[in-house]
Parts: sequence; C-alpha cells; structure tokens
Amino acid sequence: MDTPFSTLIRTASHEQHTEAETSTFMSDLLGGRLAVDAYTRYTEQLWFVYRALEDGAEALETDPVAGPFIRPELFRTAALEQDLAHLRGPRWRDGLSPLPATAAYAARVTECARDWPAGYVAHHYTRYLGDLSGGQIIRDKAERTWGFSRKGDGVRFYVFEEIANPAAFKRGYRELLDRVNADDLEKQRIIDECKRAFDFNGAVFRELGSEFPLSA
Repeated sequence: MDTPFSTLIRTASHEQHTEAETSTFMSDLLGGRLAVDAYTRYTEQLWFVYRALEDGAEALETDPVAGPFIRPELFRTAALEQDLAHLRGPRWRDGLSPLPATAAYAARVTECARDWPAGYVAHHYTRYLGDLSGGQIIRDKAERTWGFSRKGDGVRFYVFEEIANPAAFKRGYRELLDRVNADDLEKQRIIDECKRAFDFNGAVFRELGSEFPLSA
C-alpha cells in the first residue's frame, strides 16, 4: 500500500470528523452561547466513553494489534473524575447518566475491546488524537468563558501532563498506525469503524443539542 495508513484513515474520516466538529451544540459551546451546565453535561458523556476505552485497555496490552497503542500517559478517566468533582461536587456520581447515544457509543467501544482489537484501535485513534489536537481549543474556550484556572480543575481532561511534546507524540502515534498488524482488508474495516466512531460522536452532539437548545 503506497499511501501511509495514517493518511488513509485521516482522509477517509474527514467528512464525519468535520460534521462532528461543526455540530450545532459544539458551535454554541465554543461560541460561548451556552452555560457551564452544558459543558458539564458534555464532560459527563466523555466519562462514560473513556471509562469504556480504559476499562478494556489492560486486557489488550499484549495484543499484537491493539497492544502498541495502549499508552497510560493518554488515559483520561482520572482527569475526567477530577473535572466532574469540580463541576458537580464531591457526590458527582449521583444522578450521572449517559445519553442514549453515549450509552450506544460506550457499548460499541466495550464490544470492540472484548471481541475485535483492531476495531478498538479505530476508537482509540478517533478519541485520543482528537483530544491532543482539537481538544485544546475547547480547553482554551472553557478557561475564558467559565473562568477555570489554566490547567486546573474543570479542564484537566484536556491537559496531558505526561506528554511533554504533543506534536512529537502524534507523529509517533501515526507511525504506529502505519505499522499496524493488519492486512489490507482489516485496515479497511478499521477505517470503516473510525467513520462509525465519528458517527457516534455526532449522535451524542445532536442529543446534547436537543437537551441544550438556544432560546430563540
């Protein structure tokens, strides 16, 4: 295959990626048109997805396909729990609930972690590389809009303290993708699952948008 797999996976999912990034909910959130409760609800949804990703990680550490991608410095669950404790208080777990789209998304991640490591890689890529890139825009906006201290509680999810050079890390990650232990047919399945992951994200944003509509 002449074109690097990391390039194929990025270009093939570009349309879904753009659609998710430009959703009404995310546009309103980044535009400062929503209150902090919308940001909190979004953070809650992330917790369910990342718990699924990271609960399945340990069992995949020695897997020939997914194993190279299991990097503890990426893990976000603990940071999300700090953010939620700040946003919702010490009893932040009380009443915490996934949206239907979030529940479906997390269930698919769990299924892939259990039954299809290559599919897990697709979800790993769409989440973590996105956090290292576009997530920083959300962090900056949250700090300015709702007064969170820089790199403090409320935005810890977006701060990768164990990754000193995100650009170098992303290059290394793409090299891992290029060497992924999969044949061409399996690589196409990974690309298809990556598109599916972005569709899950889009569904979550649509449900969040319904929950937090802007008043006319």
